[in-house]
Amino acid sequence: MDTYTTLQYYTPFIVLVWLTLLLLCVLVFENNRLKKEEKTVLYVTYILVAIAAASEWFGLLFNGNTDIPSWLLKFIKFVDYVLTPAAGGAIVLQFKKKTKIFQYIIFGLLIANFIFQFICLFTDWMLVINEHNVYSHGILYNVYVVIYFLILILAIVEFALYGRRFRRHNIISLYSILVFLVTGVVLQMILDIKTAYLAITIALALLFIHYSEFSQLAADDKIQEQKILITIDPLTGILNRYAYEKALSRVDDKEDFIVFSIDINGLKRANDSKGHQAGDELICGAAQVISEVFNQYGKCYRTGGDEFIALSNVNPDRIDAILEELDKKVKAWKGQEIEEMSLSAGAASRKEFPDATIDELVATADQRMYKIKSEYYISHGIDRRRR
Repeated sequence: MDTYTTLQYYTPFIVLVWLTLLLLCVLVFENNRLKKEEKTVLYVTYILVAIAAASEWFGLLFNGNTDIPSWLLKFIKFVDYVLTPAAGGAIVLQFKKKTKIFQYIIFGLLIANFIFQFICLFTDWMLVINEHNVYSHGILYNVYVVIYFLILILAIVEFALYGRRFRRHNIISLYSILVFLVTGVVLQMILDIKTAYLAITIALALLFIHYSEFSQLAADDKIQEQKILITIDPLTGILNRYAYEKALSRVDDKEDFIVFSIDINGLKRANDSKGHQAGDELICGAAQVISEVFNQYGKCYRTGGDEFIALSNVNPDRIDAILEELDKKVKAWKGQEIEEMSLSAGAASRKEFPDATIDELVATADQRMYKIKSEYYISHGIDRRRR
């Protein structure tokens, strides 16, 4: 294919490359999730690729043009041969967490290539220009090819390491970008089909999309983790008071809605006599038992030091059976520092109090629980003030 024909099909590609890189710069500018340093890396990368693509295009434009000094053609190809591997190495700069050793190797190769190309400016090692101002590859052109492929191999390895951070479907898309990039570069290096910069630019665009999607997923995961942190009681692992208060605002008026109020008997006495570690074991044991019983009907919450609430949707006729189930599990529980557990529980249902507000239902369940708790302390001869 002659130079004129090559320019005919290549020029629209280069224009698309420049426009795409310009659009990427705009997208980076508008992206508020990117830090200033990250934006700088992206800008530099896009500008580098744009200049490298321009140098290749001008090299084709001036090839065989006798009106252009041979030294200018040689200098343009020098820029091309320096920046083309740099554009490949720039792909690695897109990764937020780069492997330092690979980064140093790539920079070392790029510096070595620059020195080599600078020396070749004054020799015919890389480029031979004849009397018609037509260039051809010199005897050491393969040195440049080896450097380019080494950088490409390092970029492939970096892709693989970077891909470990992603979920399965994100990894597949990342590797697809890699295959696309390598295909475009190899076609140019082996078959001399001008596809490298188009492939690099499209890969950069796809990487930006991929990174943006990953950033959004990471942000969503972080929000979800924060939600869990603010709704989970750190000691017991069950829902906390914050989650309970949120749940109260979503309670419906169904007849099968029941509030269970549950309290640990003797927690203060366990703390005073055996230490807070034993008291924590008792709290965690209570949370475990309560969860085993009530999670099948709704959700349970630790709302205070020794206080728990279960919000359930179950037939109110089953209240006694549920409390009996709770009692059986309490009697079966045994800790390492605490030998036995005792809980007091009260319940109030929507069916029993159809006109009551949710706060009134909770208050009624609390009253019934405290009545049972008082009976427990009286029957065991325990001073409530030292409970």
